Amino acid sequence: MTTSPSWDVAQYLRHADHRTRPFTDLLARIGELPTSPARIVDLGCGAGNVTALLAGRWPTARITGLDSSPEMLRAAEAHAGAWPSGGSLDFAYADAARWTPDGQVDLLVSNAVLQWVPGHSARFADWTGALPPGGYFAFQVPGNFAAPSHALMRRLCASPRWRGRLDGVLREDPVRTPGEYLAELTALGCEVDAWETTYAHLLHGQDPVLDWVKGTGLRPVLEELGEEAGEFTAEYRELLREAYPAGPHGTVFPFRRIFVVARKARG
Repeated sequence: MTTSPSWDVAQYLRHADHRTRPFTDLLARIGELPTSPARIVDLGCGAGNVTALLAGRWPTARITGLDSSPEMLRAAEAHAGAWPSGGSLDFAYADAARWTPDGQVDLLVSNAVLQWVPGHSARFADWTGALPPGGYFAFQVPGNFAAPSHALMRRLCASPRWRGRLDGVLREDPVRTPGEYLAELTALGCEVDAWETTYAHLLHGQDPVLDWVKGTGLRPVLEELGEEAGEFTAEYRELLREAYPAGPHGTVFPFRRIFVVARKARG
């Protein structure tokens, strides 16, 4: 979204199998939608590969994927279209920090996006206000900002060599706890299921954790440093190799995620 840096679509999709798993786990907790055919919005759709999964679950729905990255939207267009069941999938530009639904939405879903939107919970009232009774607002965000992958990145940014260039580029933990999200959305008239899961991803290849974060959390640093990014990356690589040593079958990368499924109360 506009609060995030520019995106390298190919780099992001290199770990698409692991990144898709939380989305399917999120969808599994969403029940029957109140309207048929349903209106569904994927806020921060990225390359559209997970948005397309919504069409498989709700084949008659009118689905729109929204994102502010031109690179991601161009890639997403490959998934756009209509099908004989009556459903359709399209994509459009929107900034999650400012977007407000222009009509009823039966399901508003957001996958690994809201961490890029400062103060995102302040938007919950507008978003849930567009839900009919029985409608859903569902999202997941990474909760691994205290993990070595991110703690080491922040430590290196704050080092004497880099703090003059990178001060303020990375935020501290930008997401809330499951309990905080539950309290906020319950107060807005929703029945809330909130939980967290730590996935133990087994990654392969040379420096796979570095390869992972190059597609996401490291993007603001790479963009800010430009031609100097290689020097930073070399230092960061050594720190990651120590924190995430390769094993005989690959590199284990624990990744905590936070899930929320809020259903607008009926009556």
